[in-house]
Amino acid sequence: MSSPPGFAKPPAVRPGDTVAIIAPSGPFDRESFEAGLTVLERRYRLQYDARLFERYRYLAGKDSGRLRELLAALEDPQIRAVFCARGGYGAMRLLPHLAAADLSRALKPVIGFSDITALHLWLQHQGTASIHGPVVTQLGRQEEAAQARLFGLLESTSAAPPLTGTDTYVRGTVEGPLLGGNLTVVSRLLGTAFLPPLEGAVLLLEDVGERPYRLDRMWTHLALAGVFRKVRGIVLGTFSGCEEREADYTGTDVLRTLAEETGLPCAAGFPIGHGDINEAVPLGVRVRLDASARRLSFLEAATRAVATPGLL
Repeated sequence: MSSPPGFAKPPAVRPGDTVAIIAPSGPFDRESFEAGLTVLERRYRLQYDARLFERYRYLAGKDSGRLRELLAALEDPQIRAVFCARGGYGAMRLLPHLAAADLSRALKPVIGFSDITALHLWLQHQGTASIHGPVVTQLGRQEEAAQARLFGLLESTSAAPPLTGTDTYVRGTVEGPLLGGNLTVVSRLLGTAFLPPLEGAVLLLEDVGERPYRLDRMWTHLALAGVFRKVRGIVLGTFSGCEEREADYTGTDVLRTLAEETGLPCAAGFPIGHGDINEAVPLGVRVRLDASARRLSFLEAATRAVATPGLL
């Protein structure tokens, strides 16, 4: 199996830096949004405009407005990080229009999960690391330890502390860049130009509200597309609300069987995704998965040191 490419890391964020908040996907609850803002404004200067609160059907405004907001945040050198307000649906609608984005001018962390997986995959396709972590509407409900982990990923140039799962599905130890995110979104981007190369990767998957047969269908789609012949291992986060009423099997049973069929080292139950705790993890960063010990270790930092003017 070929070695995966390295990913560019954005500069570390510092307390007091300006960060942008955008809504590239669905509309959101104002109360939970304000709770997340309270957490962020204790640490950073926040920048967003009224367009953030627009609604168009199941989207946070029309594509044109969401696209302008995303591009402005990515390209403004004064913005040091980009937080997404909510997932939902809509980010993948913007992907065909992102060719105009110039990431080289202002490389920065993008933070979010769920539907934001579409942006993460696009960023990794561009060779850029990003952060799978709480959206703003979820951040206020997170325990202080989970909030501290997110800020540590953004501000530290040391590797993140390891995470521990609850179950081993297939024993073994592998290393590679952590890629992926939401199972639904990953499966929808198969066959498009926006999925990064997966050769040699450790694949992260999580989801919410998908009945077991739907998990099977999406997983089988990945298998038929050759994904499990490319990746080295599988990390399963939280699969919330993925049960069938009055069934003699669970979503966990189905995922375990599907993982065993791949033969790849796989551990499950990591606190990543739609559960009560959503621990932030860097994507595009090299990790070691010890599935036997249910341990995910991070071998690189999510960010790089900030250059000091005048110093070489």
